[in-house]
Amino acid sequence: MTDSSVDISGNLRRRLGLPLLVLYGTGITIGAGIYVLIGAVAGHAGPYSVWSFLLAALVMGLTVASYAEMATRYPVSAGEAAYVRAAFDSRLLSTIVGLLTLCTGVVAAGAVTLGSVGYIRQFVDLPPPVIVVAIVVSLGVIAAWGILESVVLAGVFTVIEAGGLAWIILAAIWHMPSFASALVAFPPMNAAALSGITYASLLAFFAFVGFEDLANVVEEARIPHRDIPRAMALTLLITSVLYILIAAISITAVPTDRLTASPAPLSLVFRTVTGMEPMPLNVIAVVATLNTVLAQMTMAARVIYGMSRQGDLPRLLSRVHASTGTPVIATGLAMLSVIALALTFPIERLATGTSVATLATFAMVNLSLLCIRARHVHSVERHVRIPIWVPILGLLTCLTMIGVAIA
Repeated sequence: MTDSSVDISGNLRRRLGLPLLVLYGTGITIGAGIYVLIGAVAGHAGPYSVWSFLLAALVMGLTVASYAEMATRYPVSAGEAAYVRAAFDSRLLSTIVGLLTLCTGVVAAGAVTLGSVGYIRQFVDLPPPVIVVAIVVSLGVIAAWGILESVVLAGVFTVIEAGGLAWIILAAIWHMPSFASALVAFPPMNAAALSGITYASLLAFFAFVGFEDLANVVEEARIPHRDIPRAMALTLLITSVLYILIAAISITAVPTDRLTASPAPLSLVFRTVTGMEPMPLNVIAVVATLNTVLAQMTMAARVIYGMSRQGDLPRLLSRVHASTGTPVIATGLAMLSVIALALTFPIERLATGTSVATLATFAMVNLSLLCIRARHVHSVERHVRIPIWVPILGLLTCLTMIGVAIA
């Protein structure tokens, strides 16, 4: 007898509804950002860190809209590669963009793995390489176990990590209402301040990386044309509000030099705002960062799987395990890549590299949508449709931020 829950065709299973998709997207984003990079952002933007997060959110919002249309036009794993192939009919360009997307997920997972080490070492004094390998292998096993199991666990992690941020926000509202002034502090119109804000926005942009991972689990969404765009929009809204509030609280509560130097910056903020020992926040921060590593490895495995199915990578990598319904070989490859990067590069270089690679991918997605619109390409799928000025501005803002990064 055949188990009806096993998809013997080699396709992924549609098991994800809107709540789990929002938890998945939000969890990746929160763990990648505020728990790890608030100190680095403050080091460049200082008291105007809020503006860096706001600028990054605005840039991200334009591309979110473009992704919403493209992901519903072409609801497949390794979506970015599929979008480029549909727009330019170029297998080479499609493969390059797919590999760029894959690199983004793997490098982001490596960066956040390193960020988690700083918090984990508050509890166990093990060498960082040992912690890195233990984290990635454990989460790789979970990612290979099953998409529903991975996303449910990520959902639980998301509730915990968002709860940690809400704890800080509520404590600040009660004990330190002066942080509100940082929300409306306009930066001086001079080159030094604006340059710091702009460069910090590149790091802050990394903090918003995550929504696009939803495009790569579209084959596992129950109602993709409805739920994927909604999940992307809600992910951006939730994380933007949390980031802006936490940035204002952090730069008000802790001197910038101390925030920048700390391997666990939100622990300092938590201690200052609540007057408590930061043990609970450290636990939550570990959960947050592990959540992002799990989600990024899951996404990277889906990109490998999708590119393999499209013929851009060896067919072996598209094999779906009959029992787990997941691409196990692709997941193993993603896991080994994350370990190699996390053991080789420092976190800020990985974060900056992730931002530049992500911006390049986003620029290609916006350009692909413009090309498809210009050619009046018809889609058989039900899809959302956005104003044409959105991908134009999305393309221009992505190219501008890439220029800032390499200048």
